[in-house]
Amino acid sequence: MELWILFGTFITLLLIGTPVAFCLGAASLATVLYLDLPPVVVFQRLNSGVSVYALMAIPFFIYAGDLMVRGDIARRLVALAGALVGHMRGGLGQVNIMASVMFGGVSGSAAADASAVGGLMVPQMKERGYGVDYAVNITVVASIIALMIPPSHNMIIYSISAGGKISIADLFTAGILPGLLLALSLMVAAWFVARKRGYPTEPFPGLRVLGQLFVSAVPGIILILIIFGGVRSGIFTASESSNIAVVYALLVTLLVYRSLSWVDFLAATKAAVRTTAMVLMVIGCAASFGWLLAFLKVPASLVMALQGFSDNPIVILLLINVVLLILGTFMDMSPLIVITTPIFLPVAQAFGVDPVHFGVILVLNLGIGLCTPPVGAVLFVGCAVGKVPIWTVMRSIWPFYGAAFATLMAVTYVPALSLWLPSVFR
Repeated sequence: MELWILFGTFITLLLIGTPVAFCLGAASLATVLYLDLPPVVVFQRLNSGVSVYALMAIPFFIYAGDLMVRGDIARRLVALAGALVGHMRGGLGQVNIMASVMFGGVSGSAAADASAVGGLMVPQMKERGYGVDYAVNITVVASIIALMIPPSHNMIIYSISAGGKISIADLFTAGILPGLLLALSLMVAAWFVARKRGYPTEPFPGLRVLGQLFVSAVPGIILILIIFGGVRSGIFTASESSNIAVVYALLVTLLVYRSLSWVDFLAATKAAVRTTAMVLMVIGCAASFGWLLAFLKVPASLVMALQGFSDNPIVILLLINVVLLILGTFMDMSPLIVITTPIFLPVAQAFGVDPVHFGVILVLNLGIGLCTPPVGAVLFVGCAVGKVPIWTVMRSIWPFYGAAFATLMAVTYVPALSLWLPSVFR
């Protein structure tokens, strides 16, 4: 009965349009009252959920990414990407994907990636004769790359949701190869679609221009090296890294590029505060929800049920992926990480899956959910940038979904893709 109240209240409130954080909090409170536990338990768990030092990294990484967007760094990275891969078939589509790789290493946010890179690339692609659906499809699915490579704040949320016992440095490192594999898969899909539609290539600008564009983009690239190298080497923690990223972004945009106005600075600050408030509210309420799941022994029951269904890790991982893909179409990523980690991580570990490996699977899987209706936040951003209806985009997005799903299966069943690089750096 307790589970019926917990999940029933949550689903009912979600269906009538209640914000996710309030759905989680109200469901937790209703269940605690039914169990005759003190209501203050919910608020204690909410407070403990957000009173985690590592969470400080999230608002500062968000802030640094927003400063980069408004400070002209995104445009310079896109220009460098154009010189590198624009001469390939479907040139601007390939540029879009490469730009997502570069900008993802700065922002760590799929929505920021879709907004910044899409805002620059989609209008150019439309002007050059590319279909708007093709432009938006690439922008939306390529934005997932930002979730995989450092500094992905969703990896930090996963680490905290797992009890803070998983190294953030390992998670940052583990996502690099899967992120690059996803980029390669999308580039192949973009090549085939561009070849079928007869889209053009862009002329190679020459090594001299390439060198000039690289020098122009160096400050943005250095930030990627600072974040990853500092955390991986142990010079500073992820939280300290995020603070350094903000200071560096301010120095570069104010003193080097001189492209950040006072209005842009205030807008970036307000946007970071707003986003942080929403994320932390969701994390806190989800912490209460997750505690109740553990209190009611849901993970243990699920392990027993799956062991009764099959003892084959291949089947179990496929089932987990299918469930996560379905959930990802109805909920945003951050609350899903906090909710599903306490449920599925023990299941995965019971079948021999490394927690770092499972974190990469989880983030990539739920990233695909950001690109699927009806609650695909990144899909909405891409369609807004391209000024195109969602269903127009959905009719032709399948090759890119296929590339993302193929990458997910490769990451799921080839653990070395996630675990080899962390072992090298250790």
